[in-house]
Amino acid sequence: MLAASSNGNGNGKINGNGKLNGAGRIPRLGRVDLDAKLTRKAYDAKLVKLQLQLTKIQQAYLFSGDSAVIVFEGWDAAGKGGTIRRMSVALDPRSFKVWPIAAPRNYYLERHFLTRFFERLPPRGAISAFDRSWYGRVLVERVEGFTPKERWKAGYREINQFERMLVENGTRVIKLFFHISPEEQLRRFEERLRDPLKRWKLSYEDFRNRAKWQAYENAVDDMFERTSTSRAPWYAIPFEDKRYGRIAALTTIVRRLKAGVDLSPPTLDDSVLEAAVEHMQLPHAELRRLSGRTE
Repeated sequence: MLAASSNGNGNGKINGNGKLNGAGRIPRLGRVDLDAKLTRKAYDAKLVKLQLQLTKIQQAYLFSGDSAVIVFEGWDAAGKGGTIRRMSVALDPRSFKVWPIAAPRNYYLERHFLTRFFERLPPRGAISAFDRSWYGRVLVERVEGFTPKERWKAGYREINQFERMLVENGTRVIKLFFHISPEEQLRRFEERLRDPLKRWKLSYEDFRNRAKWQAYENAVDDMFERTSTSRAPWYAIPFEDKRYGRIAALTTIVRRLKAGVDLSPPTLDDSVLEAAVEHMQLPHAELRRLSGRTE
């Protein structure tokens, strides 16, 4: 079955802090099946259906007032950007925003690390995607020593409180980690190096970070353990095969976004129908259908 690996789906036992307990409920990188693949034909068919679902979800959110935050984390060259592009194709940019997160400017270095994320949260009816996120506190800042140990360790608690506040305020939080092997990452680096249109994605830091792969793996597993909650579970997405990974990620996003949401098209406002009648020759049966009236 096409699905994210070892995700916290709310079916396990929940402790007092909202943590998921039980074997297989919290992801671990060592349990992700990197051999999963998908054919081009299956990929194309599934992608079209998922993009249609995303369009319906966005329309429903605009009328229901629901909002969502989608966190994209993962290894360099794992496939975050490609997945976000396939998602963006289906969504109107007026209520879908992508935030690429890089190193903070001095303004934010002098403030709490969550400040810049508070400022980028979606309004009612909108969806925001974070290409990297507040989890930099317990990943790159931890591994690279940018933050004192006592501060990045406090980050787990602060992040859980932040996400709990979002969920209780009506914002869904979906968190994905894209996993690949170091061998596949190196192959993709070479592909970028040889492609003039992709070279801009490659930096010295990408190669330097490979020397700390194990330290990052440990940090990711600790992140899963400490911040995968019933309100905001982590999903580890196998991305060794890009087609499989994109569909698995989008399937997870669609499933979480549409849960409990009525995706039926909204009925037209009477004023719109009145204007349509004035300017168009519409059959009576068509007017009844557009107004949502069946009696």
